[in-house]
Amino acid sequence: MIIAIMALLMGFLCLVAAYAVFSNVLIHAVVALSVFSITTAVVFLLLQAPDVAMTEAVIGAGLVTAFFILTLNKIEEL
Repeated sequence: MIIAIMALLMGFLCLVAAYAVFSNVLIHAVVALSVFSITTAVVFLLLQAPDVAMTEAVIGAGLVTAFFILTLNKIEEL
């Protein structure tokens, strides 16, 4: 059962990564990267690494996404 869930999550990660790379709208790519980080945190949680999962969720989905959105807002102001 866990193997099927992991395979499904890995497939989803590949789709989200491809969408982030080939997206023409920058904010969509940022949101896709945030979804990628949260899904990666779930994978780490299933692999019984809660400390790594928490770090990925806070830094990957939280801080990096906030920095990207702030940067995009600054670029649009110019």
